[in-house]
Amino acid sequence: MTTLLESQEPHTQLTPPSFAVPPGACDSHAHIFGPPERYPLDPKRTFNPPKAGIENYRRMLSTLGLQRAVIVHSGAYGTDVSVTLDALQASRGQWRGIALVDNTITAARIAELDAAGFRGVRFNFIFGHPNAWQDVEDIARRIAPFGWHVQLLADARYLPELLPLIARLPVEVVIDHIGRMPTSAGIDDPGFQALLALLRGGRTWCKLSGANRMGDPIPPYASVVPFAHALVEAGANHLVWGTDWPHVREPGAIPNDGDLLNLLPQWVPDKALRDAILCDNPAQLYRFGPAVTPTSAQ
Repeated sequence: MTTLLESQEPHTQLTPPSFAVPPGACDSHAHIFGPPERYPLDPKRTFNPPKAGIENYRRMLSTLGLQRAVIVHSGAYGTDVSVTLDALQASRGQWRGIALVDNTITAARIAELDAAGFRGVRFNFIFGHPNAWQDVEDIARRIAPFGWHVQLLADARYLPELLPLIARLPVEVVIDHIGRMPTSAGIDDPGFQALLALLRGGRTWCKLSGANRMGDPIPPYASVVPFAHALVEAGANHLVWGTDWPHVREPGAIPNDGDLLNLLPQWVPDKALRDAILCDNPAQLYRFGPAVTPTSAQ
């Protein structure tokens, strides 16, 4: 019997932002977990989630001055996206979603999810996913008419193996967590260089998130800085930032989300570029409307 990983609780006492967070700033990667009696967990899951519901997440966003968010549906629920769908509906248009689906998904169902705020489908090439690799192209063709994208959780060291697949996809691609490779491999690693080339090509995006998952356990994750700088240089207009709240499957210390936000001035010293990564880029990728002012964001 597989032993399920037990998730730690996220921080509630957050480090305040060290810079002026612009209106419309977006946390582009988070997960929501609901009461198990309402949202049954997938029996094939590999971890037990923490208590990390809608209100917990709203408090985190408010403390850090973030108005928008992207909820990435967790594999702990399989392809039943009910918990994420309910979270989007509760956000009153301020959150978007990334779904997990299988190859039975229909155009009608995609249309329903699109209307609710979903904007892409995630495939997990690290911890496993209910979709076989050969399903990726089929599902990509189905979501293409809706302007959705494919989001990949993959170790960048193995990106060269995925390049032919990525080239065939009729949709844009988002790579999670700075490529989620150990920093010990270095920025000259062929896989990371492939990621940079994809960014330069204009059809691929990358999330500046998951710095704590790259083998450097101590904030401010100094060994991650060269990777972030290389991504900014290669394609700042195709980068978005995220917390990865509530940090599931984290065997080490849970990062403070305020500390993660405060990495941005070091990663992106230019204010205009930083504001674009927090606001303009996610607004384009996830199709948000005009930003609202904090006083009217109720």
